[in-house]
Amino acid sequence: KELKQFAYAASHDMKEPLRTVINFVQLLQKKYGESLDDRASQYMGFIVDGVEHMQKLIESLLAYSRIDIKKERLTKVSVNDAYEQAITNLSPSIKENKAVVTRDELPVIDGDEMQIVLLLQNLIGNGIKYHNAGDVPHVHVSATREDDTWTFVVRDNGIGIEQQYFEQIFQIFQRLHSYSQYSGTGIGLALCKRVVEQHNGKIWVESTPGQGTNFIFTFPSC
Repeated sequence: KELKQFAYAASHDMKEPLRTVINFVQLLQKKYGESLDDRASQYMGFIVDGVEHMQKLIESLLAYSRIDIKKERLTKVSVNDAYEQAITNLSPSIKENKAVVTRDELPVIDGDEMQIVLLLQNLIGNGIKYHNAGDVPHVHVSATREDDTWTFVVRDNGIGIEQQYFEQIFQIFQRLHSYSQYSGTGIGLALCKRVVEQHNGKIWVESTPGQGTNFIFTFPSC
């Protein structure tokens, strides 16, 4: 509850001055754009980029604060259907990167469908984004059942992650690469962790740098 209150207050108080900054920069560009030299125009661009990045961070903070589970929202969720929705949402990135995304047959679980879509979308999206130059990104989703637990694996052939960062990557706003290298706010995996834990599951990573990554998470079986 306190996290939600903080996120709402922070976003409300921060969005207004950001809008003011961007509005006046746009007015300056419109009125004086032709008289500005290249360096001044470049500085204007840096301001706009910085404000837009801050806006994305605020939106990510709000998204993180809203991840919770209410019993009345729990339904039987076809993870196959959630996967297909995630693929639809990711279709521009899949097409742009010529990525290959595949899956095995996935189960039905008790959960919040929108959050399961968000989880798969973030993990598959990362597999597409963090690929080696010249390689075709390939992401595969599978699931196995053992007793009362489903274990899911999202496997990619990307750049991989060094073991020393296995815990850090799940912390909010933690990035291993500069914004200029890979876009994003550094909150995607923190969102994934929060979704999984809200569903009484666990998430972890196995990876070899340069060879790919397995994101593994569990859900209780129905």
